[in-house]
Amino acid sequence: MDEDLNFVDDSECIAFILKNIDPKWNTTDDEIQYVLDLICEYYVDTEMVEDKAETAEIAEDDMLNYIMAAIRKEKVFEMDEAKLSAILDQEYEYGKKIGIYE
Repeated sequence: MDEDLNFVDDSECIAFILKNIDPKWNTTDDEIQYVLDLICEYYVDTEMVEDKAETAEIAEDDMLNYIMAAIRKEKVFEMDEAKLSAILDQEYEYGKKIGIYE
């Protein structure tokens, strides 16, 4: 998984998310980049990056709660769970598109 993360082009992922997320969220590039960074932190903290298995199960609720807690603690952006969930859904779709997720 670590090798896969190194090949993810954040700018392409951000563009994909912005293209596919509901415009009502008024989502910015910076917000998405922040969430992408927190996703990587989640993978590291849960040792998913260290897992050398071909596949790993991602606990979506745990990831959402982890990232939401970081957003509330760090107060870099205001974001509710619905908007975060929409970003995470589109990040997942992007990952499927480039072959990281099945």
